[in-house]
Amino acid sequence: MADRHTPAQRSFNMSRIKSKNTKPEMLLRGKLFAAGFRYRLNVKDLPGKPDLVFKKYKTALFIHGCFWHGHEHCRYFVVPKTRTDFWMRKINGNVQRDHENERKLHEAGWQVLTVWECQLKKNLVDETIEQLKEKIKGNIPGTAG
Repeated sequence: MADRHTPAQRSFNMSRIKSKNTKPEMLLRGKLFAAGFRYRLNVKDLPGKPDLVFKKYKTALFIHGCFWHGHEHCRYFVVPKTRTDFWMRKINGNVQRDHENERKLHEAGWQVLTVWECQLKKNLVDETIEQLKEKIKGNIPGTAG
């Protein structure tokens, strides 16, 4: 199947996709801030520059797009029909880098949480936020809980 867009159109479309301050990220940030959580954004000193860092809880949070990070068994992750090899190399590279960054963070004593774009859809967002709050609060360094 041929691409519906010219290479120039496709390039322009892809260049418009943001990596920071995405809608899922802004939604999650707003809800966690309203719940009293304070965080730093895209901390360059940590592997993978986590989207949100909760230093008090030694927790790094990544907000992943289902397509870009290859969310398995997710309806929002569809293998492209054009340039399949290129896209699968790119996505698999992202997945591999995600695993490596997570490993490095764990080795440094950080709790690592990942929220998928699909978990922030209207019917799931409240449940996702509640689970996140529990996981973050449960990781206070120096406590048994």
